[in-house]
Amino acid sequence: MAGNQVHNEGKNVVMKQWFHDVLMSKMRSVPGKIWGTVWKVGRDDPRRVIHSLKVGMSLTLVSLLYLMEPLFDGIGQNAIWAVMTVVVVLEFTAGATLCKGLNRGFGTLCAGSLAFFIEYIAEESGKASQAVFIGVAVFLIGSGATYMRFFPSIKKNYDYGVVIFLLTFNLITVSSYRVHNVLRIAHQRFYTIVIGCGICLLMSLLIFPNWSGGELHNSTVYKIEGLARSIEACVTEYFQDHDIHDEDNSGEDPIYKGYKAVLDSKSVDETLALHASWEPRHSRHCYKYPWQQYVKLGGVLRHFGYTAIALHGCVQSQIQTPRSVRTLFKKPCSRVAEEVSKVLVELADSIRNRRHCSPGLLSDNLQDALQDLNNAIKSQPRLFLGSNRNQATNMLAVAAAAANQKDPSGGRVSLSSVKTDSSALLEWRSKRVADHSECKVLRPTLSMLAITSLEFFEALPFAAFASLLVEMVVRLDLIIEQVEELGRIANFKEFDDNIEIVVARRSSQREIEPHLGSQNID
Repeated sequence: MAGNQVHNEGKNVVMKQWFHDVLMSKMRSVPGKIWGTVWKVGRDDPRRVIHSLKVGMSLTLVSLLYLMEPLFDGIGQNAIWAVMTVVVVLEFTAGATLCKGLNRGFGTLCAGSLAFFIEYIAEESGKASQAVFIGVAVFLIGSGATYMRFFPSIKKNYDYGVVIFLLTFNLITVSSYRVHNVLRIAHQRFYTIVIGCGICLLMSLLIFPNWSGGELHNSTVYKIEGLARSIEACVTEYFQDHDIHDEDNSGEDPIYKGYKAVLDSKSVDETLALHASWEPRHSRHCYKYPWQQYVKLGGVLRHFGYTAIALHGCVQSQIQTPRSVRTLFKKPCSRVAEEVSKVLVELADSIRNRRHCSPGLLSDNLQDALQDLNNAIKSQPRLFLGSNRNQATNMLAVAAAAANQKDPSGGRVSLSSVKTDSSALLEWRSKRVADHSECKVLRPTLSMLAITSLEFFEALPFAAFASLLVEMVVRLDLIIEQVEELGRIANFKEFDDNIEIVVARRSSQREIEPHLGSQNID
């Protein structure tokens, strides 16, 4: 017993020492992990560091309303509204700050004016009916303003302003029944909100401004280039020497990263376009810039991205055409993908430099690549129509041969007497199902064996892959039309052959990061 007790105590000491060592090692690694996260976030987009410093500076300035005695005596406790305004209004982009700041200021001004008018009428009606009048006014204004929030144009542009209007109107109107100096309180609150909004606008517009329009412009360029990289990577992986992996590593897959930004961009594009419409005209021509055209272009890019998803699905399909067969079509397919990617890169460069596309954007090279792919498929008729030595082994060839014979009973073709190389397997499966009628579905292994035993089904995966490549070429015309429309509405500069040569040389070596610096509209 004593020996067991000593053994247990020794084990407890060892376990405590182990927990202590593990805990200390984890605690020592925490500062390094925190610093790594801080460094990575700032390195991915340095504008985040600048925005954080701008918010800190704004809060410091607005805190002077409390810290400086003369300012505090003039404004008093209502200075807290200035702090709240800075925290709520100051956004990452100038357009978002302008949208929220102007909505907040205009909503406060309208609510204050209406509240004073309601208060004046309520006082004239007498003390007895003042409470009833205020209650009715609050009900009508609250219901009407809330209903207006459902209007599409108001919900899209002024929803935040209506919310501030409701809040301010109710605070002033209801307080006026008990507080006699409500006019002074309303003035102080309005002044503090104006001060907070003014600080936010100064920080957003004058100190390293980050324009929503520039963000939308650059994100569109990045999405087009991401699609180009995704298509090239997809074709490269499909014709690689080693077997295609079945595992889905979407989080680390470069193909997935290429089209992910396009698929997730709908709400972001619409928000950026809305905020960009609030920004001042910082261009040489004072006209309304077509930000909504970027949203339309984003919709076309998403439809193009769906084809990239399907192409990626062919790469990850569990039923694959044999590598020896895929190799026969590697060169024409790679050429088609290369030409499609080249057109996408040129479109991205034209948007980045705000110039029109090249007149020869769809050159003869793309048409020649499609013709080569067509000729390569025609040169292998046995892959789709069966072997000349044993044509009966291919289901498609059997059906085509039997279609010429009419069935006297009903005019239909009967294939029951045809034997293929998989007939034994099919007969075994029918017997298996007959013996076990409760088994409704074949096991995955057996169904895979039944499918891959047919020669024709080995060609179907590549047929789908080639079909999607041709579909991409067709949908490429839609992207070109939207880019040309954007250039026409936005008054892009004309195409220059000399500039095009320089761009073509640099485009293959340039890597675009997901977060790009904003640019002013020339």
